[in-house]
Amino acid sequence: MTLPTTVQDVNSLGAKAFMATFGDVAEDSPWVAEAAEEMRPFHNREAIVAAFEQVLRSAGRAAKLALIRAHPDLATKAKTIADDSRREQAGAGLDALSPEEFARFEALNKAYHERFGFPFIFAVRGARKADILASFEERLGNSPEAEFERALDEIVRIFRFRIEDRVVS
Repeated sequence: MTLPTTVQDVNSLGAKAFMATFGDVAEDSPWVAEAAEEMRPFHNREAIVAAFEQVLRSAGRAAKLALIRAHPDLATKAKTIADDSRREQAGAGLDALSPEEFARFEALNKAYHERFGFPFIFAVRGARKADILASFEERLGNSPEAEFERALDEIVRIFRFRIEDRVVS
């Protein structure tokens, strides 16, 4: 299928084609797309985003935590990062950090993991390095429960960006 596609085309996809198109919207968590697929037909692109969000919000805490933990650290040099994540981070300049900037991201990633037990989630599209760093530092002061909820909010923003890339309004 050629992307972006229309909502009508999304509604006419078979389950396998739907998964081929949307299975990677939720980082290494195809269960989100599998459940969203069952909510068709969608009336518009916003309804697709809402379906993905509803699946996430109605999942149990363990599934939510697994999805949060499936996300890569920001500015990582890991080779297993998903293509969408790689493109999104590159768009924010995180693939071209100075050694000092990289060290700062590494230190913040480590501190965040130690405090919360999962990676810092930030929908980086449209953000600058300075914005991301400021949010990192601010959010380190959040309570674990507040930060868990914030991570889910950021994941929903990531869903929106990825679905908007695939479906015209």
